[in-house]
Amino acid sequence: MLTSIGDVRNILSTQQYIASDEICTSMFLADRLGKPLLAEGPAGVGKTELAKAWAGANDRELIRLQCYEGLDETKALYEWEYAKQLLYTQLLREKLSDLLGDAQSLREAADRLSNEEDVFFSERFLLPRPLLRAITSDKPVVLLIDEIDRADAEFEAFLLEILSDFQVSVPELGTLKAKHVPMVLLTSNNTRELSEALKRRCLYIHIDYPDLEGELRVVQLKVPGLAPRLARQAVELVQRLRDLDLKKHPSVSETLDWARALVELNAKQLDKETLDNTLSVLLKYESDLNRARRALQGGSGPNRPERGERRQRPRRDDPDDRWHGNEWNN
Repeated sequence: MLTSIGDVRNILSTQQYIASDEICTSMFLADRLGKPLLAEGPAGVGKTELAKAWAGANDRELIRLQCYEGLDETKALYEWEYAKQLLYTQLLREKLSDLLGDAQSLREAADRLSNEEDVFFSERFLLPRPLLRAITSDKPVVLLIDEIDRADAEFEAFLLEILSDFQVSVPELGTLKAKHVPMVLLTSNNTRELSEALKRRCLYIHIDYPDLEGELRVVQLKVPGLAPRLARQAVELVQRLRDLDLKKHPSVSETLDWARALVELNAKQLDKETLDNTLSVLLKYESDLNRARRALQGGSGPNRPERGERRQRPRRDDPDDRWHGNEWNN
């Protein structure tokens, strides 16, 4: 059992997840209070990874429901396996003939058949989807409802019973209550406003892009093969790209992809050629690439002098001059 916020930080660190004080506090309270946690923030900042890390740290199964427009109950909760029901009907045809053979009327045959319908609407023919799997699991699990903001408002309303009472209603079987209350983490990229009813049932945390030192720690932990000096330069550049007016800012996951790419290319420094060849790992729109290249060639890199500061012209072979636009254009 977790007894302190420090325990949360320690167990998450075993999964190579660097958690802020706010994240540790939210996870601690969600665990102790038995409430779902809604994590909002930009894509790629570690919301989904938090659920994976929590499941791994607590040795629990991670059950993931990926939300999308048009998601309904049958895809999230359960379905009846009609093909299996039909197969059993064909296999049991002789038994059905014996059962109905001496019926005096169609009504009598139908009444007899209805008395046996529990056989075909039992759990053996029930195909559980993520929500039902999480509720009926024999062991505690972590339920990740990923990108809930992509689902429709109707599906959001459907979740309220589950998040309030951790039970679901199956008309043919009745109400199924959770054997173990799952740890529930909902994520949202904030593409639409979620309902107050949903938020009321959850604890809340906003996870944003980390600061320079925080993102640098993540890169050093996840990509240890990248030279420390180059890692810092790479993170500094990513941080500056997020200050630009881009269609899509680079996420932390894309920073890690870029760091791994630099290792694979055996890059020694962030010169113009390296950036030209790898900037598309960070930016995924042509307009963003063009805007970033213009900004970098204008001296917007991490070593750009502050306004009013006089910069001494380095030697042409000085690697620190790689950010200077004039040098790139010579």
